[in-house]
Amino acid sequence: MEKALTQQPINLVKVVLFGPESTGKTTLSGQLARHYNTVWAPEFAREYLQGKWNNERKTCEQHDLIPIAEGQMDLENELAKKADKVLICDTDLLETKVYSEEYYGGFVDPKLDEAAIANTYDIYFLTYIDTPWEADDLRDRPEQRLEMFKAFENALKKYNRPYVLLKGNKETRLKKAVAIIDALLTKKENLYSFSDTLTDLDMHFMHQSPDTPNYDM
Repeated sequence: MEKALTQQPINLVKVVLFGPESTGKTTLSGQLARHYNTVWAPEFAREYLQGKWNNERKTCEQHDLIPIAEGQMDLENELAKKADKVLICDTDLLETKVYSEEYYGGFVDPKLDEAAIANTYDIYFLTYIDTPWEADDLRDRPEQRLEMFKAFENALKKYNRPYVLLKGNKETRLKKAVAIIDALLTKKENLYSFSDTLTDLDMHFMHQSPDTPNYDM
């Protein structure tokens, strides 16, 4: 599998917000990251495509999907190293694969297809379309929200991904998501914590003798 699309191994509870545009994924990502005092990986495609629109007045094209996927995995892998037991992902490569299939007549680059299926997460939160549509430079298909939602749900079922449907207002969604993540945290041991690595580093220097040579200088 392409190295740039490969998920680096790290023992975290990995959560994906998954679903159509304008369904509250980014809002919930930030809420969950604050709740667990951890980091969240934003949707790389937003920045990439906004730049394309600003500079070229063009929206996403088929050849953009691999750079988007590579940028997303780079973000996820780098931010995982700064997470505290939980990593929140605003999207994943399976979502990119769904968009590719829906927008380009079923086409998916083989490299994207392989990585989207191979990368794994502990839970997907599928966000329902009961949120107001908020238009911007990039969003389209407001009249096809249900069709897109079904495409996302079908992908989760097809690839046997663990998922929970989130409906309702922000507070309802957050409460349900927290309960599920809390349950996952009790089942996994020796989870990676960036704060622990900082503590270990501080303790190392605290106990280092002034006379101990430092070969890293």
